Amino acid sequence: MSNNEYTQDWGNISKNYHAKKKAAEIAFKVCRAILLFGMCFLIIQPLLDKISVSFMEQQDLYDSTVVSIPRNFTIGSYKLVSQLINFWPSLFQTLFIVIVSAALQVAACTLAGYGFARYKFPLKNFWFMCVMLIIVVPPHTIMASLYLNFHFFDIFGIFRLITGEPINLLSTVIGYWLLSVTGMGLKSGLYIFMLRQYFRGMPKELEEAAWVDGCGKFKTFIRIMVPDAAPMLTSCFLFSFVWQWTDSFYTTLFLQNYRMLSSGLGAIAERFSQWWAVINNVSGGIASTAPVAYTQAIIATGMLMSLAPLILLYIVAQRAFVESLSQTGIKM
Repeated sequence: MSNNEYTQDWGNISKNYHAKKKAAEIAFKVCRAILLFGMCFLIIQPLLDKISVSFMEQQDLYDSTVVSIPRNFTIGSYKLVSQLINFWPSLFQTLFIVIVSAALQVAACTLAGYGFARYKFPLKNFWFMCVMLIIVVPPHTIMASLYLNFHFFDIFGIFRLITGEPINLLSTVIGYWLLSVTGMGLKSGLYIFMLRQYFRGMPKELEEAAWVDGCGKFKTFIRIMVPDAAPMLTSCFLFSFVWQWTDSFYTTLFLQNYRMLSSGLGAIAERFSQWWAVINNVSGGIASTAPVAYTQAIIATGMLMSLAPLILLYIVAQRAFVESLSQTGIKM
């Protein structure tokens, strides 16, 4: 075999090899795209169904030929839900209470997390184990203790000495915020753990350089550590905001006298049944029962209206949130 034929054969083999490799890569990418699309669709498909149902007229809900696209498009469900749960007053009041609570909770957990990461103090491991218990133990198990402590709230007998009786902080936003500022709010143990891990991963040379420049411990924490932990603080704030936004346990315990979206959403089916009975009274004073499909459509609409602020918040803070997750994965 001549050199030219030998070279030509190897060239053909090389071309076939690269062609097969490229075809395999393309097939892999196509399969990966199909798999990712299927997984994403499974996740968002229930949400798409609820969005579709929320824009349907009542007759579309019972029409078997209507699947995903409404035949009679309407925003009547949104208007009705807004009326049933007093949406706009509830939205602004919920926003105010939850934003303040989330900010207080993140501030308290940041101090605790930094303390566990950088300082040594007596029984440090024991107290951190208690933090872990906050994550593991469901809040419902301490419901009776919370009720008694906040119904008869007193600090070393000071209030009883001054007023003659303890203070009742149940059904008040002060008790709700007090849990957050003391690091005992919803999921506070998780935020302390996340921030501890983040601060442990930061080089101690940063603090030492700040001390050499004349910064005290508190000033170093405020001007060096907190700005560097901004992505993680953003994540903790988002988690705190979302969990408190949809929470019903602490809302029922402390915020019964306030218009909260979670409370209104929990009672939307009952309110809709009452509304339906009022506008559909039949002869003899017997009220008709609200249709099941229409009730579910109203519940879906209320859920979408309560989710809208969370989706908007995530879109605004998406960059910092993703950055914090990537950095946490490296530093942990």
